[in-house]
Amino acid sequence: MRYLGLDLGTTTLGLATTDKTNQIASPLKTIRFANEDYESVLPELEQIIKEKKITKLILGLPKNMNNSLGYASERSVHFKNLLEQKFSLPVVLVDERLSTVEAEKILLSTDTSRKMRKKQIDGLAASLILETYLKRKEEME
Repeated sequence: MRYLGLDLGTTTLGLATTDKTNQIASPLKTIRFANEDYESVLPELEQIIKEKKITKLILGLPKNMNNSLGYASERSVHFKNLLEQKFSLPVVLVDERLSTVEAEKILLSTDTSRKMRKKQIDGLAASLILETYLKRKEEME
């Protein structure tokens, strides 16, 4: 029983997984795809779900700072529906405001080069989304 964190962008999907005890979140990888072609990530995601024995998906919900839902949120809700139909797993939406900003700060604090930050930021953001869920899962379910 493991969880998979997802940070959805327009051309990338950052992934993070929990350890076997579901206590620690770690970045896994970033899947790149054509602009908003979300269905194209499903085969690779299916392979990861099987390989890692994932039982729950945690998807970031990018709310506006005033707590309203915008276009990016609608994109995540649409992707949530795709995931539920394809994998028959629970998908939990987690407020991800500023997760990418926080990930950028972490990478800058470790003096990571711009090129490496670009490669690592989505997976790290997914890890932060997953950590948020792990800290607050009782109140979210």
